[in-house]
Amino acid sequence: MQKILQFIKKEIVLCIALVLGLVGILVCRPDFVTIKDSIDFRVLGLLFCLMYVIQGFSSINLLDKLAGKMLALCKNTRQMFFVLIFLVFFVSMAVTNDVALLTFVPISLIICKKVNLQNQDKSLAAKLIVLETLAANLGSCVTPMGNPQNLYLFNFYQMETWDFFATTIKIGLPSLFLCGFLAWFFTRKPIPIFSSYFPTEEKKPVLKIIVFSLLLILCLLSVFRILDYKTLLWIVLLLGLVASPKTFLKVDYSLLFTFVGFFLFTGSIASMENLSSILSKLLENPLSTYLSGLVSSQVISNVPAALLLSNFTSNGKELLAAVNVAGLGTLIASLASVISYKLYKNFESENPDFAPKKGGYFKIFTLWNVILLLILGIFVYLIL
Repeated sequence: MQKILQFIKKEIVLCIALVLGLVGILVCRPDFVTIKDSIDFRVLGLLFCLMYVIQGFSSINLLDKLAGKMLALCKNTRQMFFVLIFLVFFVSMAVTNDVALLTFVPISLIICKKVNLQNQDKSLAAKLIVLETLAANLGSCVTPMGNPQNLYLFNFYQMETWDFFATTIKIGLPSLFLCGFLAWFFTRKPIPIFSSYFPTEEKKPVLKIIVFSLLLILCLLSVFRILDYKTLLWIVLLLGLVASPKTFLKVDYSLLFTFVGFFLFTGSIASMENLSSILSKLLENPLSTYLSGLVSSQVISNVPAALLLSNFTSNGKELLAAVNVAGLGTLIASLASVISYKLYKNFESENPDFAPKKGGYFKIFTLWNVILLLILGIFVYLIL
């Protein structure tokens, strides 16, 4: 029983998605064809392939080495902030926001400890991780593979590549300047540092680098509909089993089943004509779609919000913009934010000297997320 409770606590979103999917089927009673058609197998296949490739690159520590070499050039806290934040911002476009945070937050916390940052300003470490979280959530919104909701909406609305980027760049560009401003603002008085963080040099696994690079290129071709996802899936399975079979164990299968649960739930609701027509009427206006995406994401997270609302509106650009901007705000608005929160709190419990004097991590996170949500939320809608 205790193990079941631990699993539910760890995978709460997965459990909610599966329960909602089951309830939707039992209450709405859709036929088998409706159930089958509600599951977007292309999105699931692309997610699986992308997660395999991303975990493959993580296993050979390429990002660690990149960060170490760039940090060796840093002379003060301002330079360190800029390097780490912009690394997270741009890397998240390719490897998703959660992977970027899982990679760079531990590196950042090690650096903070090695340079004795707590002796200068106890809140700087918390501010750095909050800002990296902002950078990951905002940088990842630019590309289809940056986060799951983008991949899903890009596929669901059959968006043209130009239309997709024309929407997301309106979030990405102002976000880049806002992150840069906050990095400068948090380090108004730069503190001299010497970074002693250097990843251990290991023999480069050339074969794996070649295989993962090739698979990444094929994934991108499939995302942009140049290569059929079924062909990609077979290639990933065959090459993966030869080059790195253990990497398949690191794929986040809970995310895939979370998508299945929400697919079943939203598909079941969509099969109820009366309810579907009410929700469609409610979301037929671009502004109502945008506001619904912003508000619902704060409560149920932006990925479920995208899956739910997309079935009842044709305003794809407004929904795409809304669920990406809405990664800001509450801690659960983006599940990637929960990852960095847990990593920081674990670090703080082991290193109490890093606990901020005025307001903890949660207060700093909420303050700046709400401020940026208001600024970007208004600005992005005005320029859409």
